[in-house]
Amino acid sequence: EVEADALVVALKTRAVPPQDAVAESVAGVRALRGRGVQRFFFKYCSTFDSTEQGNIGPVAGALLDELSAEQTILCPAFPRNGRTVYQGHLFVNEKLLNESGMERHPLNPMTDANLVRFLQKQTEHRFGLLPYEDLADRMLIAKRLGRLSDQRVRLVVADACDDHHL
Repeated sequence: EVEADALVVALKTRAVPPQDAVAESVAGVRALRGRGVQRFFFKYCSTFDSTEQGNIGPVAGALLDELSAEQTILCPAFPRNGRTVYQGHLFVNEKLLNESGMERHPLNPMTDANLVRFLQKQTEHRFGLLPYEDLADRMLIAKRLGRLSDQRVRLVVADACDDHHL
């Protein structure tokens, strides 16, 4: 038996077919659950290396299903490193993701910085936005998430323009 504050399962799922990424990720969650882990964090690249076919949306949706979770937030922001999200658009050092050089990425070219629109192309799960104007107040955040849940939006892209928003 291992006692730890955190366990990491490092998978190489960025450039594999979506069904393989889903299968490996779900297997990882099952293995961790078998060891008693109760809280999960799905880490993806802050420059959102993905294609319109996947893998971030399909894996996030599959993990929600596997964990019987109602809703989760996706936020690839890391403001200290120049990664911010505003109105659902991912910026890299003040440039839209699709104008940052990532549009020419050899494996995962990013042609759309609007993460809600981009991720919605990847999966049947519904995506929504937790916008900047709601971030100043926990009650506004809760109300927005509740409204999105009522609309059966399970995956929510959150704006984050500074570390305080995280």
